Amino acid sequence: MPTRRRSPLRPPSKPAVRTRPSPAASESPAVPEDEDAVRLHKALADAGIGSRREMEAWIAEGRVTVNGETAQLGQRVTPRDVIKVSGRRVYLRAAETKRVRVLLYHKQEGEIVSRDDPKGRATVFEQLPKIRGAKWVSVGRLDFNTEGLMIFTTSGELANRLMHPRFEVEREYAVRVLGELTPEMQQQLLDGVELEDGEARVESLAEAGGEGANRWWRVVILEGRYREVRRLFDAVGVKVSRLIRTRYGPVALPPQLKRGQKHELDETEVKRLLRWADMPIPDSRPRPAGRNAPRKPAPGRSRS
Repeated sequence: MPTRRRSPLRPPSKPAVRTRPSPAASESPAVPEDEDAVRLHKALADAGIGSRREMEAWIAEGRVTVNGETAQLGQRVTPRDVIKVSGRRVYLRAAETKRVRVLLYHKQEGEIVSRDDPKGRATVFEQLPKIRGAKWVSVGRLDFNTEGLMIFTTSGELANRLMHPRFEVEREYAVRVLGELTPEMQQQLLDGVELEDGEARVESLAEAGGEGANRWWRVVILEGRYREVRRLFDAVGVKVSRLIRTRYGPVALPPQLKRGQKHELDETEVKRLLRWADMPIPDSRPRPAGRNAPRKPAPGRSRS
């Protein structure tokens, strides 16, 4: 396996050059939109309530209201709207003033990635620190028998950039298989195999050592389907006996982070990750004193 830097963040790759299409000419001027307005499910995700997919489901279930009326899918809102989720007020803040927090956690086998489990099993959320005014959003999942890197963030937008298939973010795994993975099997994995939910393939595949019947492989995929790595190897006739996620995008599992331990990225690392995701950097400058801030004493006047 390649040696890793002390920081869990790899140097960001050079951003792609994006060209913006010029606005189409129109005989009549377009109706101006409120610049602060955003899609409701995105606004709720940015507020740390949950992922975009979860918020869309909650809106469809009627759990969200805007200004006293049941919200609709696709509705746009601003920080001036009164938004409630299950009766509780949610306050929106501009993205440029909102602090983004990112937490790394080394998931253990036997933990589930869910806030509640009817079977009473241990959940990864029980291991996370409590935060006020926000909520930890899980970037993807790992199944019950898989260990390794998990990323949690208070930014729904960052979680979406890391998870959505259109961004093709790499997930790297250390995979221990029982038996031989022949060259024909390797090529099959690279070319693609048909699974129950469509074709899937590995982006790269490399031997990583091992003895006897157990062999380690380093595998990279670009999707996060349920049990995808295990199902890929099952499809070519090889059983996965151990699975560890070692990297997600530019974030690698720190070697010193043992099972069950967590580590929060510092401000510099978070900014680097946001740049990699092509997201705005929140303004970290101190806010001006409010109306209730203590006044400075007049010159020559004592406080006593």
